[in-house]
Formats: sequence, structure tokens, C-alpha cells
Amino acid sequence: MRTILASWLCALALCLAGGPFSPVAAEGAERAETPQPPSILFGELYRRAALSGVFPDSKALADAIPLESPTVIIRDFKTADPDSDEALAAFMRKHFQWQPAEGGGAPPRGLSLSAHIRALWPILTRKADNPPPHSSLLPLPEPYIVPGGRFTEVYYWDSYFTLLGFGPAQAELKRHIVNNFAYLIRTYGHIPNGNRTYYLSRSQPPFFFKMAGLLSPDDPAEAYAAYLPELKAEYAYWMKGAETVKAGEATRNVVRLEDGAILNRYWDERAAPRDESYREDVATARKTNRDAERVYRDIRAAAESGWDFSSRWFADGESLSTIETTDIIPPDLNSILYGLERAISEGCARVADKACKKAFKAKAKARARAIRAYLWNQKTGLFDDYQWRERKLLDHVSAASLYPLFFGVARKSEARRVAAAVARDLLKSGGLVTTNKQTGQQWDAPNGWAPLQWIAVAGLCRYHDKALAETIAERWLTTVSSVYDETGKLLEKYNVVTATPGGGGEYPTQDGFGWTNGVTAAFLRLFPDGFARRSGDGAPGANARAFICASSAAELGPWPAKAN
Repeated sequence: MRTILASWLCALALCLAGGPFSPVAAEGAERAETPQPPSILFGELYRRAALSGVFPDSKALADAIPLESPTVIIRDFKTADPDSDEALAAFMRKHFQWQPAEGGGAPPRGLSLSAHIRALWPILTRKADNPPPHSSLLPLPEPYIVPGGRFTEVYYWDSYFTLLGFGPAQAELKRHIVNNFAYLIRTYGHIPNGNRTYYLSRSQPPFFFKMAGLLSPDDPAEAYAAYLPELKAEYAYWMKGAETVKAGEATRNVVRLEDGAILNRYWDERAAPRDESYREDVATARKTNRDAERVYRDIRAAAESGWDFSSRWFADGESLSTIETTDIIPPDLNSILYGLERAISEGCARVADKACKKAFKAKAKARARAIRAYLWNQKTGLFDDYQWRERKLLDHVSAASLYPLFFGVARKSEARRVAAAVARDLLKSGGLVTTNKQTGQQWDAPNGWAPLQWIAVAGLCRYHDKALAETIAERWLTTVSSVYDETGKLLEKYNVVTATPGGGGEYPTQDGFGWTNGVTAAFLRLFPDGFARRSGDGAPGANARAFICASSAAELGPWPAKAN
């Protein structure tokens, strides 16, 4: 049974159902003026409100809707001059509306796990936006999905993993979501962290090309060609300054290494406390003698990574106050950008642009060589984070090492060593743990996250490690299912050591939850007769139909060439 199930697991390898798509033209689109976040619009008022402690969740303050223009509110603030927290709270209640939770409700109790996920999609769906004046919400022209809980806006990298769970009933919504991201690229020059003004200064892991590919999973190059202007624009955003940066230096998201090779890092245009975590960031900066702006920039860069926060970014491996994200070249980001370069090359080939095809194929090959030269840790047998200022690997053991497998960068010998290290150091009874360190941060042990389970399973399938791929998927589904049985919820993250809800981080564990729903639904499809727990989804692997890992090439692409 295990062998048959493994074959079915690897057969998926991202080949999910998808319908035809509507190409979105980018030519001639005008770039919008960048709107300012609340912390800039309201200046000292925002700072006082954020630091007062009157508003326990900083994000609720960032999402509050002004009832008058910023000019009027600031004028009234100076006139009123509230001299206590109580007076400040009263002033804020008079001049702002706290954003209500949209959509509301929850599926009825007692549904099977898969039925619960299907019932969640309409609850998490939002209509095209028409936000009120001066709101931090950025309008989107088509419907979209939010993660759930306190997250009432779209998030960039979340959305790819959410889309993995869509079936035929969500085909139109899938197209809407991809078109929204294309719109953001055309409008702002990149896809922000989320559709809020305070997220515009950074992006997130650039999975747009993978989302587009899901619209034509049997022929991703068709989608790459249709969205080629947007793919090129996003690439230009991530590579801005690459032509002029000197060896051993960095600019924005780009680092040029000693031998002239180009790799990328996470970055944020601003060096100030995050609007959505203002009080927390100020408290972090006060714990160190480092320059506060540098601390803020590194915090924001970690937020761009999606791993906010993790020991990966800490100089001492333990404390947020030592964060050094912009000094680190990560294997996950660079593997994604390798995939983007390949996607652009394939899109250019489809439109018969031979020069573009050749140029981006060469860029991908050069990046793959640099990843293996700088980010492969021979000692640990993992792809590692590289401290580019100190010119050293950091000996990190994390699930980020699986990204070069997912995107086909790794050599076969490297993939075997990564699999062995992951099985030894990261595989737990409830799935794949994020790192091997316990720091209290949410992107460290004992937490596991849905996107990393998917990256691991699909990456291992790509290199034909069927047994480990199957084990990770089975254990993750068992964790999600058992917690669902106990709570009736799907959560943002899980403790994969104890198979319980996850913890740590800046806010309570959220339920909803977009990418958990997507990855779980995708994994459940690997069990055609269902996945059996008390949730009533059948028996794991029972009568699973046999497929071959190699048949998954349509979405993942062909076996990585030696030329990589």
C-alpha cells in the first residue's frame, strides 16, 4: 500500500485542475501614485495611539477607517491635545471606525474535513474592493480570498498555496485572484505583501508565476506567455540595481558576490516600525544598542520573507533584537527567482522571442550555479542561508533547504543528502517542523506550516523520494485532521511534535485558514478513497490508484537538466 500511495502522491506534484484563463494586457497601463500608510498620514497621532497600549492589536489600529480626511483629523488632534490614554481612546473612537470582520460565520459542526474546507471558500471570499476614502485597504478589481482571522486582506505568497486546494467550482475565482495580482504589478510595479498601504514598501516570496501556471496546469508556458509583461515587471522589481551594484555590495533586493555572481535577499524600502506591529517593533529596537532604523529594516525584510519570525534571521540564533535579515542570502527566495527566470524563458519561447528565451535561460543557469556555489553546505548536506557580509554559511537546519528540490535546482546527489537530513532533523510525528530550534518564534520548532509541507512533498516527488514524500503528507494530514476533530477548525500553523495547535509569534494562532485549507485539500486528493480519521474522510491510502512520479512533469517541469 505504501508504494502505491507514494506513486499517487507524486502523481499530483501540483497538477491541479484549472480552467482557461483570461490574459491581462499590461501594455500602456499607468502606474498609480503610491498611497501613504497610516503611520505617515497621521504622524504623531498614529505614534501615540500605537504606543499607548489602548489598542491591544496594532493591526486593528492600522486597519481603522478614518471618518474624515487626515488633514481634518490631525487639526482636531492638535486642538484637542488629549493628555491621557482615556482621552486619546475617546478621540480615536470619534474619528475612526474599527473595521468589522467581513464574511463572518463558520461552517456547521460535524462536516468531514474536505466538506468543511469546501464550505469555507465562500466564507473567506471577498468581493472587488471599493474601500472608503483614506482607508489603508488597497482596492482590487476582482474577487479574492483572505486567509481568515485577523487577516482581512489578500496576502501574496499565501494565495499560491490557497489556490492549490481549489477545485472546478473555484475555477473562476482562481482566474480572478491571478488577475488581481497582475493588476497589482501593473499598478504599483510589484505585488505588495498584502493589499494594504502599509504593505506597499515590500513584497513577499514571488510565487505569481506559479499561480499563473495553475490556470493551465497541463501547459504552464501558455499562462506564462499570457502574463509575460507582468512576469517581466515583477522580475525587474526584484532585480532593480543589479546592473550597477559592485562586487561585495548590495542594493535593495540584490547582492553581487565576490566573483560577480548575483543573488537576492529580502528587503523593505522603509526603515521604520511596521504600522501593523508598531508597538512591538519599537520595543524590539529598544532592546538593543544597534541603530533603530537598521533593526526596523531587518524586521520588515523578515516580514517580506513570510518567515516572521525565525531563528534563521537572528545573528545569535535566539533573539529578535539581533535580527540581520538583509545580511542573509536565503535558498528559498533564490530558488523561487530561478523558477521565475525559467518561467519567463518559457513564456518568451511561446511567443517566439528567441532573444528573451535565451537571455532568461542563461540567467536561470547562472543563478543555479551561484546557489550551488554559495548556498550548498557540504557539512550539513543542506542548502543554507549565507551571511554575505561575513562570507560564511550559517549552518541553519530549516525546511527552506527543500526549495531547491521543489524548483529543480538541486543535483540528484544534493537532493539525496537534503532528504536524509530532513528525515533525520526535521521530520516529526506530526509532519515537517520549520527549523530545528525552539526560540518561541512562530517560524521555529515545534511549529509546522502548510506551505512548507507542500514544498517538501512536491520537491521530494520531483527527485523520486516517494517514501519520504508520502510520510510527510500522511503525518501532516493526520495532524490537521486530529486538531479539526478536537476544535472544528483549520489553523494557521500546528505543533507537529504534539499534533496540537501551533503557538508563538506576535499574535494568537488564527483560524480560517487559507493556505492550510488549500494544502490540505490538495493532499486529500492524493487519497482517492479519502483520508480516514474521525472526521470521516475514508482510510489513508485505501485502494489508492497507482500513478508514477514522472507523470507529474506538467506543472513541475521536466527533470532538472545537468546544465543547471
